[in-house]
This record gives sequence, structure tokens and C-alpha cells, in this order.
Amino acid sequence: MDPHSNQRNLIIEERDDEREITSKKATRVASLDIFRGLTVAMMILVDDAGGEWQSIGHAPWNGCNLADFVMPFFLFIVGMSIALAFKRIPNLQLAIRKVIMRTIKLLFWGIILQGGYSHAPDKLTYGVDIKRIRWCGILQRIALAYLIVALLEIATKKAAFKVLPHRCWAIFKSYCLQWIVGACLLVVYLATLYGIYVPDWDFTVHNVDSPDDGKHFTIKCGVRGKLDPPCNAVGYVDRVILGINHMYHHPAWRRSKACTASSLYEGPLRKDAPAWCQAPFEPEGLLSSISAVLTTIIGVHHGHVLIHLEGHSERLKHWTLMGSSLLILGMVLHFTSAIPLNKQLYSFSYVCLTAGAAALVFSAFYLLVDIWGWCSIFLPLECIGMNAMLVFVMAAEDIFAGFINGWYYNDPHNTLVYWIKKHVFIKVWHSERVGILLYVIFAEILFWGLVAAILHKRGIYWKL
Repeated sequence: MDPHSNQRNLIIEERDDEREITSKKATRVASLDIFRGLTVAMMILVDDAGGEWQSIGHAPWNGCNLADFVMPFFLFIVGMSIALAFKRIPNLQLAIRKVIMRTIKLLFWGIILQGGYSHAPDKLTYGVDIKRIRWCGILQRIALAYLIVALLEIATKKAAFKVLPHRCWAIFKSYCLQWIVGACLLVVYLATLYGIYVPDWDFTVHNVDSPDDGKHFTIKCGVRGKLDPPCNAVGYVDRVILGINHMYHHPAWRRSKACTASSLYEGPLRKDAPAWCQAPFEPEGLLSSISAVLTTIIGVHHGHVLIHLEGHSERLKHWTLMGSSLLILGMVLHFTSAIPLNKQLYSFSYVCLTAGAAALVFSAFYLLVDIWGWCSIFLPLECIGMNAMLVFVMAAEDIFAGFINGWYYNDPHNTLVYWIKKHVFIKVWHSERVGILLYVIFAEILFWGLVAAILHKRGIYWKL
């Protein structure tokens, strides 16, 4: 059979599936795009305003701030998209090839954008020493979760397009193998996190701005089951497999009270700061990514609800019940000190709380947009969601700002971006914190919402 014919058939099937899901109310897909757009907008906000507003930046270690919801929200909506993309699988080989190619593309862009090659927007240079390239990152974690869960969805697809009974356990039973795999991943994660022995380890400071640049330090551990910054199993696994030079060199723990007197803000290290404050740590590492796959499995489940349950009320009841249960479970685990909320470790309590929050936020969008029809007020988010990859690269990863900063007058800091930020926002409001926040909202998020709307009107999308 002609392979091009197979590809055309798959595209036709996917479009038919989309029409089938949206036949009752055409705005239903808007919920997915709006949620995706919200997640990208949150990433822009926390990356560019988090330095001034630490309540929206990443928690230094235990805890959960606004920035700590971005990654789980990405993984959740990836899961929902997987369920919709593979409602029908007319050609198994073509579907698997599609998954593998998309995974490769995500890995490629992840390494290019977050491996250290781009120094945008502040430094007008590029290039990375291969000996210190960062292998992990946001897109790499999404790629791993997408690969595992998409292949799992393809392998276990049996209940496609069946209208299941309204009983709570019907969908769980139809996709029980996915939950079994998720449980196995959780067991592996917890067994490694609490069972593996973490020996002493050493590192060399590579930071020209530090007085300790080039110095060698040894971190004393010799423990198992610890969840503190220097001696946890997540960091140990990454140091052994990835190599310490290929990990993230600016971890959020540097803003902890043990490291800086300016906590929760970033500042100079305390004179009595422990050596590990200058050590690298990979927040998107290997062991924590195993736990992160659970968020995508939960997202797939919510996509199955959209497919198999008829009627708005049945879907909302299922989503809100599960979302509330997960949210409460995560809070109980944290506040009883059983398992702390920790984005860096991607702890089980963090999985529950953030996935539950994602389910409730998506339910709210579904209610407002798909049931009540409040589409226009979320239009900027919807447009960003339809071109999420473009906005992620250009805005969240500062590629566009870096390009603009490349055109300066006399001094590299005398650019259009700096001028607008200083004279239009900061000076007008007489506050650097408020000015930067408003700059990010209006000159970045709404600006890219407008750009995405223009591209949508012209039918231009960047999809992997």
C-alpha cells in the first residue's frame, strides 16, 4: 500500500475524530487551547517577573509557588492531547512512527533552547561547551512523558469511541493497564528515592563571578531516604548517569535561607553558606521525570472522560471529583510531613496537588467556554495555545527579545526592549516591581497573544 495514502487516511481520520468530539459544541476544543495558552503565559510571567515577585517564582525547595504549576500543567495538557490524537489508530506502524518523530523533534529543540547554546536575551553570544551541555530541560521532560504515555495509549487502545456507563469506575476499568503502569512507575520512583544509598560526592565550582571559581568541594552524605538538597537520591541518580557537568548550574535552592540572606530573593551567598549552595542540580532530571509521567497519565485519563462520557455535567462531575481528591491528598501528604511538596524532586504529593489543580482549572475553562460560551475574554490565551510552540520559543525562551537586543545604540543595554521597560512601564509607575510585572503582562503576553491571533487568522501554525 502507498505510504502516502496511509498518511492521508490517518489525517482524515484525525479530522473526523475532531469533528465527532466537537459536533455538539464547536467551542469545546477551545478549552484545550485556552489551557495550553494559559500555561505558556504563566511560564512567560514567572520567568520574566519571578525575579521581582518571588511569590510567583519557584519555591527554593519544599513548597509550591505559581511557577511550580507550569511544568505539571504542560504535562497534563499533553496527556489530554494524546487521548484525543489517538482516538482511532487505523495504522499502528504510522502512529508509532508519528510518536517517535515528535519525540525526536522535542528533544532536539529542548537541547538547542535549554542546553546552553542560546544566551538570550541578556548576552549577545551563543555556543556551548559540549563538556558542559545540559541534557535535560522542559521540552526533554515533555518528550519523555509523551513517548511513554503515547506508546502506552496506542498499546492499550480498546475502548475508543464507546460511550461508557456513568459509573465512576467504568473508565478506570477500561484503561486499567495504564494505571497499572503508572503504579509501577510510582513504586520504582519511591523505592529509588527512599531506598538508594547516597554516598559522599564532590564538585568543582564553574562560575567566573564567584570568588570560589575553580575550587573543589566535597559534600558529606552517606545516607539513604533523605529529601534535603545535597543528599537526595534524585540528584545522586543524575550525577551518576548524566554527569555533574551536564546538570543545571542555577538551581532554585540558591534562594533558600541556608544559602542567601536575601531569601526568598536571589542574592549573594551567605558567608556561612554550605558548599552545596554552589553545586549544580537538575530540576528536570531522570528520576524526577519518572514521577512526572504520572501527571501525563492523569491528563490522558481526563482526555478519556472527554471522549467517552456524554453530557457536560457527567464530565464536570468526574473531573472536579478527581481533581478535588488529588488536591486534598497532596495537601494532606504535605502538611502531615509525610511527603513534602517539592517540584525539584517531583514528589508524589506534588504530583497529586498540581494534577488536581490542573483538572480543576481545566474544568473551569470547560464550564466558562464550552457551556456558558464566554469565548472572547479568553481569546488571547486561545490564540497563544494554538501556536504554543512558537510563543514558547520566541517569548518564554527569549529568542525574540535576544534578537531585538542585538540591535543597540552605543551600549548593549541601550536597546528597544530596555527602553520600553524603563520609560514606558518602570518610570510611569515609579516602581521597578510593578513596572516589570506590567511590562510582562502587556508587552510580552498580550503582545504575543496579538501576534498569535494574526498568525491564526492567516492559518500559520508551528506544530511538531
